[in-house]
Amino acid sequence: MLEPSLQTSQPQSCQLNPLQVYEFIRSTAWRLQDSGFGVVLPPSLSQEQGWANRLGLSVRAEAPKGGASMGLKSLLNFKWELTIGGQRISKAEFDRLVALNTPLVEINGEWVELRPQDIRAAQDFFASRKDQMALSLEDALRISTGDTQTIEKLPVVSFEASGALQDLISTLATGNENLSLIPTPKGFQGELRPYQLRGASWLAFLEKWGLGACLADDMGLGKTIQLIALLLHLQETEQLEKPVLLVCPTSVLGNWEREVKRFGPSLRVWVQHGDKRPQGPEFARTAKRYHLVITSYALVYRDEKDLKRVSWQGVVLDEAQNIKNPEAKQSQAVRQLEAQFRIALTGTPVENRLSELWSILDFLNPGYLGPRNFFQRRFGVPIERYGDTDSLKILRSLVQPFILRRLKTDRDIIQDLPEKQEMTVFCGLTADQAAIYQRLVDQSLEQIESADGIQRHGMILSLLTRLKQVCNHPALLKAIGEDERNDAEPFEIDSPADFLAGSGKLQRLTEMLEELLAEGDRTLIFTQFAEWGKQLQAYLEQQFKREVIFLYGGSSKKQREEMVDRFQNDPQGPRIFILSLKAGGVGLNLTRANHVFHYDRWWNPAVENQATDRAFRIGQTRNVQVHKFVCTGTLEERIHDLIESKKALSEQVVGTGENWLTELDTDQLRQLLLLDRSAIIDE
Repeated sequence: MLEPSLQTSQPQSCQLNPLQVYEFIRSTAWRLQDSGFGVVLPPSLSQEQGWANRLGLSVRAEAPKGGASMGLKSLLNFKWELTIGGQRISKAEFDRLVALNTPLVEINGEWVELRPQDIRAAQDFFASRKDQMALSLEDALRISTGDTQTIEKLPVVSFEASGALQDLISTLATGNENLSLIPTPKGFQGELRPYQLRGASWLAFLEKWGLGACLADDMGLGKTIQLIALLLHLQETEQLEKPVLLVCPTSVLGNWEREVKRFGPSLRVWVQHGDKRPQGPEFARTAKRYHLVITSYALVYRDEKDLKRVSWQGVVLDEAQNIKNPEAKQSQAVRQLEAQFRIALTGTPVENRLSELWSILDFLNPGYLGPRNFFQRRFGVPIERYGDTDSLKILRSLVQPFILRRLKTDRDIIQDLPEKQEMTVFCGLTADQAAIYQRLVDQSLEQIESADGIQRHGMILSLLTRLKQVCNHPALLKAIGEDERNDAEPFEIDSPADFLAGSGKLQRLTEMLEELLAEGDRTLIFTQFAEWGKQLQAYLEQQFKREVIFLYGGSSKKQREEMVDRFQNDPQGPRIFILSLKAGGVGLNLTRANHVFHYDRWWNPAVENQATDRAFRIGQTRNVQVHKFVCTGTLEERIHDLIESKKALSEQVVGTGENWLTELDTDQLRQLLLLDRSAIIDE
């Protein structure tokens, strides 16, 4: 092509037709550049500008007027135009350009590429759509995140949102920096920390759009009260028109009921649980009278037909990692429930477990990440097997709008947290625990009534101890009754699953330990029963396949020092340290722990605080979370309430350990020990 120009004495240029220019750019320009020649092209034909100058769609979209409930599949009001080189073209102009039958066309003095595949896509588009095209909120979000770049195979070369839709996209894209905060609900009994109000506002924002939200804050940052604040906000703005269903592990049913009544007393709450729970049409009538209905994962599958009878405003999953296996019956059951909004609460990280991430996001926003096998091909294999950073970047941009995760290590959060956070964890009893508890109370009260003096005191203290042991685990009562048992003999667990099923407290502890171990945290677990420490050590080692250490009165000085040194100083050392309250409650420095569990309560706050201070002391660089376990419906709950109501006098009230309880008359004692049947967690 250059040869004719070389016939002149001073070659300066040569004329090329559009087809020759196209061939030059495709085949020759790079060879000249490799040989050291400069090649200057119009911006519209440079590789960097290629996508923006292609034939494609320019889309302007907005949310429909009228404030109707939205969702990912909701259709938007939008306008589209065919553009090329940044300029709008009509159908007639498009037909004229196609008729030129050339890969490069000139529009208003600017040359742009007209690709054959784009021409075919546009022709198909016109033939099939007849100017009628649907654009959903999901399409808009995908286009704005860069995941989707075509509609009907036509490139989207520009996308512009306006009004409320623009607010949504910009808020989601900027990590909620522009989020408008809701006012603190008037009915909220307590104080919402700034990050908690922001969390409740974020939930309210996504709820308004009908989008699913995953609140994935660290354990202890208050996911429960953020949800309660959201429900109060909906109630006070007259938006809570239908009941909300909360699904949680059986072990925390009582905890949720208590927290809702404590922080949001204006919310009517119903716990759907137990063999006398309403079913069929009666359940539907019951549910409509309440703002919040709480049930367990096990019952969701069993009561699926009943739950489908109710028109739910929202479905909330607590400990949402319970649906990480999408094939499980309970996972499939919760997906079948229709609701205007969906929320997942989980403290375990979801960013690094892609199959679990898909399962939770597919519950929240069905279909958003595609079918499971597609997700695995598109993201799972490239990211997990090959470390594909581009796929990871796109996945993050897709899920980031729907996941809010704050860590205790965040500077903004940690400044706002107390150095020591104390939380009471309310647990139910299994049916086996309840039967043994009731039998002990009935038998012992008869004997106590006919006794007096020192004998009566001794019988009461013995009963209290045995009831505490039942609340821990029935196996503890049995083990302590075996006189021939050698104190040094290690305890063996035949079946961790069966052992776990025996105690509501143990079920809750296991769930919480899973979460904090996933975070890399370390914990102390205090118990006043050395025998329970041995059983717990054996169970946890089998359950978590890791070393668990136990310090009690029988530990030698050398063993004691070695355990403390490994826990404190060995990065690969044990992360769970069980201590008997008497042996480990004083004289130790265990600042590597940032969680403290009081598995059974010593009814003297001074003794408990002394044990807690093994971790909460000089040298501790992190916030310490203290979890105090209490069995609902038992003497543990009533004594806890008694201590809480008299906190200022608690030293006088319980200053002598448990001896003050022996002064109660038989009727008072009966009231204290009475078992509340609603606290039983077996279904």
